[in-house]
Amino acid sequence: MKELTKAEEQIMQYVWKLEKAYLKDIVAQFPEPKPAYTTISTVIRVLTKKGFLGFNTYGKVNEYYPLVSKKEYFGSHFKGIVKSFFNGSLSGFASFFTESEDLSISELEEIKRMVEDKIDQKKKTK
Repeated sequence: MKELTKAEEQIMQYVWKLEKAYLKDIVAQFPEPKPAYTTISTVIRVLTKKGFLGFNTYGKVNEYYPLVSKKEYFGSHFKGIVKSFFNGSLSGFASFFTESEDLSISELEEIKRMVEDKIDQKKKTK
């Protein structure tokens, strides 16, 4: 899956949030000062060419919707990060977070609980 530029990713975040949106709805999501309609329209055109957005036309207006889910995109992007920065090692990636000073005890406990739940789930399916 192709990687998005920052501008493309920002627009996709808004479309994922809205699920379906007209150009004016996407522009309205931006904080002030808002980019020009033409700028956003150009990025949307690129996103449709890349296969990230689809659209329905009503008269002269297009309603845009995501063709790629946020989860799908993140999963693909995440695999690239793990491959590039952690030599493909998921345990190396997890270790990076456990060594982070920014995580609170409650956040670490929540991660631990999620991992334990997943282990229990996998044991039940075997």
